[in-house]
Amino acid sequence: MLKALQIFVLFGFSLLFFSTSGFAVETITLMTHDSFNISKEVLQQFEATNKVKVRFLKTGDAGAALIQAILSKNNPLADVFFGVDNTFLSRALKADIFIPYASPLLVDIPAKLKLDQSNRLLPADYGDVCLNIDRNWFKHNNLTPPTDLADLIKPEYRGLTVVENPATSSPGMAFLLATIGRFGEEGYLDFWKQLRANRVLVANSWNDAYYGNFTAASKGDRPIVVSYASSPAATVFYSKELLDQAPTAAVLGHYSAFRQIEFVGILKGTKKQQLAEKLVDFILSRPFQEDIPLQMFVFPANQQAKLPAVFIKYAQVAEAPAQVPPEAIEAHRQQWLEEWTDVVLR
Repeated sequence: MLKALQIFVLFGFSLLFFSTSGFAVETITLMTHDSFNISKEVLQQFEATNKVKVRFLKTGDAGAALIQAILSKNNPLADVFFGVDNTFLSRALKADIFIPYASPLLVDIPAKLKLDQSNRLLPADYGDVCLNIDRNWFKHNNLTPPTDLADLIKPEYRGLTVVENPATSSPGMAFLLATIGRFGEEGYLDFWKQLRANRVLVANSWNDAYYGNFTAASKGDRPIVVSYASSPAATVFYSKELLDQAPTAAVLGHYSAFRQIEFVGILKGTKKQQLAEKLVDFILSRPFQEDIPLQMFVFPANQQAKLPAVFIKYAQVAEAPAQVPPEAIEAHRQQWLEEWTDVVLR
């Protein structure tokens, strides 16, 4: 019985490496976070052109995935990594787990997104983390919604905001960085002290905050939530009704948002570098880039990529996002998290 089972497992495993025509199909592994998504049709373009099968290895959120890649650097689990963002950029480069690759597609990516001059990590997409408000709630309650990050501590917004814990949530961390970029290391804790006094609610994840507490998406009682500037486009896209206005709006006042940039890179130790380069090129090419907005609801890094109509009309980009250098984030991340925890949760 055991021998038969072993034969079955080996046979089933071999099917992963052979096409239906009986010819061997090469595989390449892309390590990424759980939020990664791509249309089947777009992926098949790459697989058919290169006679390859892409295997996806999803290992939690962006931070957890990167830690896994670092821990396995001597015996890499994948060939390409997608999802290092600018909050983890310095850590990823310091760990020295990526090889340089100057893709020819970099010519179509704006210089402001290229944070690694060594080209070990190449920009793939970006989005602004910011406050989102429930338009209908504010209208029905005859209250003017906030237009700026600093507005949250005003008495009229007492008990109306839900944020994500920066220790457990990527947008939560990005929002914490927005407050540091806006108020500085000397002033951000005072802002959070006042926000706590104004009865801010802290959720563990974006999903908990948005779908558990935000009035526009749940039976919760918080009409202000930390989300993305592209989230209003998602509310229209997924609505069962035809809408001419998004039911939510992004708050993008001066230094009220933090720009997350996601990168892709080739992992050291890959035995398929040429194929890995082709996969990176594909990720930066228009077919993949134009698929990004409606799959992950962020903006493509390639400025030649065309945006879907719902993005053009409803998604926004902050004109003046808060700035915190990646090296400062790496140097002070733990300190800032501990300080924030002491002030907000204890």
